[in-house]
Amino acid sequence: MISVKALLPLSLLLLSGCVVGPNYQEPPTALPAKFSRGASAQDNTTLNPWWQSFRDKKLDSLMTRGMNENLSVQQALERINQARANVIIAGAGALPQLNSSSSASIDGQDGSYLRRQSGGARDHSETKSASSALAGSWLLDLFGQYRRSVESANASLDAAYDNVGTARLAYLSDLATSYIDARYNQEALALARKSLESRRETLKLTNDIREAGAASSLDVVQAEGLVNSTLAELPAYESGFNTAANHIATLLALPATSITSELVRSGGQPTPRYNTKVGVPADLIRNRPDIRAAERNLAAATAEIGVAEAQLYPSLTLSGSLSASRTVTNALRGSVGAWSFGPDLTIPIFNGGRLRANVEAQRSAAQEAYLSWKQTVLDAVEDVENALIALKNNYETVAALRKVVASSEQALGLARESYRGGATSLLDVLDAERTLSESRISLASAIRSLASNYVALNVAIGGGSAINVPARGTPLVPLRSTVVATK
Repeated sequence: MISVKALLPLSLLLLSGCVVGPNYQEPPTALPAKFSRGASAQDNTTLNPWWQSFRDKKLDSLMTRGMNENLSVQQALERINQARANVIIAGAGALPQLNSSSSASIDGQDGSYLRRQSGGARDHSETKSASSALAGSWLLDLFGQYRRSVESANASLDAAYDNVGTARLAYLSDLATSYIDARYNQEALALARKSLESRRETLKLTNDIREAGAASSLDVVQAEGLVNSTLAELPAYESGFNTAANHIATLLALPATSITSELVRSGGQPTPRYNTKVGVPADLIRNRPDIRAAERNLAAATAEIGVAEAQLYPSLTLSGSLSASRTVTNALRGSVGAWSFGPDLTIPIFNGGRLRANVEAQRSAAQEAYLSWKQTVLDAVEDVENALIALKNNYETVAALRKVVASSEQALGLARESYRGGATSLLDVLDAERTLSESRISLASAIRSLASNYVALNVAIGGGSAINVPARGTPLVPLRSTVVATK
């Protein structure tokens, strides 16, 4: 017959292997086999420096400089350190706890008043005492509360690494788009100045023809109006350039205007030199850091259900203490030692439904995390589809507008020749100039849209998100502290 002494440790051993709560399984995904602009499966794109396809050295330099300087990325890196610490905190409760304390005191009594009354010797007593204690406790993780806590903390740590990739994508997108905007405003400003020069030539031509008696004052006024309207367009483009340049400086963690002088010299509008291989929708689950982070958040929320369920069951804590004290007086000295050890069993009986409500709350949180993950996946597919369609249309628009600009330039030349010969009116020249100016700006805007949608497509597939992102378990280089202690 097995004795009770043998059954107790055996039962504790069996209970210590019990882990309540659902075991996490990756959610299934129902995605189309390919995108509407069909493509084959793609390798890992997270290390692809897609911005190099613009062949713009200044853009490459800015991307490299801001890779580890961007403040949003630095904040995401710091959250990795916090998540690592949380893993240790989550598991610490299941480990034995040991605390030590010590104290000492000295007490005295002066009886000199006796000497004044009786002439006796001075009466002085003194007591010295010292004590120390050592206390320990160990909460047995019978139902896996702390194991689920560690599981949740590790999943959150994985999500923290993926959040760095998400912050990296946001930075890459923002910087590249701001650079594209800066170059567009420079190009538009140059085109506006070119149109201004052309319209001033038309104004001079009109004045010359009026002096010859072949043009009216109305013609001159109309030509002057077109010159002034062009002058009114210049400040908006200058402001647009400076706004984009200032935002680029902020993305590099620099004060505004810090790099404006570097960008003043125009390098032309960036245009992608080759197409992007987008792969298939299933690739997004592997390459998009926000999808991976959402999946890890779901894993963490699932583990929290087990943490909540474990609180419904009894908890057993083994605790003990060891203490010693020593006392010394004028008359005697001695020491005392004591120890204690025993289990502490806590059984939740009535708590107003709080514990079960906590389980339901965690189940709801896990369901919310699943829906968030599903929404993130669907949004990612939509992002890629929209960027693919927009990019295709952009290429067609740019090709058509190049032809429009060429035709408008030819039409303006013919209109001027006809005006000089008196075969047409000034309005034909002004209309031709207006058409040419608008077509040039439209072409520049279409090139900007083409470049921006190229950026959007690469960001949508997770391109470059893992560049300079530390691998799981890699020690992080601590950032220089900027916290100043105050007196």
